[in-house]
Amino acid sequence: MVAAMLALPLAQNSWHGPEVASVLAVSATAMFAGQRWAIALVVIAQMMLMPTLVPRLFLAPTDLTAGTTGLVAIAALVPGVLAMRRAAAALVLITGWQRTQSTCRRAHVGLIAAGALAAVLPFI
Repeated sequence: MVAAMLALPLAQNSWHGPEVASVLAVSATAMFAGQRWAIALVVIAQMMLMPTLVPRLFLAPTDLTAGTTGLVAIAALVPGVLAMRRAAAALVLITGWQRTQSTCRRAHVGLIAAGALAAVLPFI
């Protein structure tokens, strides 16, 4: 929720960061309300927010406010990255696949690959 609120006012770019931040805020609210499926949406929204936050932190260090906001927002994304295994299990349930250890592992690998791609994409 903190990452969404910090990323919401950032300028719009090709990834539409404010829109993704608002999806993250709504998903986090659903998760706070006890909806177990929302963890999958929170992790996916956090990964999609990376291309907006990473350039603010590393590529434009001239503005101290934007750099500090980017640093705090990326630090707020860490709990979501740590919950990626739970998100993979919830993603399997959301998509309707049979929940086995191998499908959860495949979903987890897919989430890790998508997160790595989202983190590297701003530098390409």
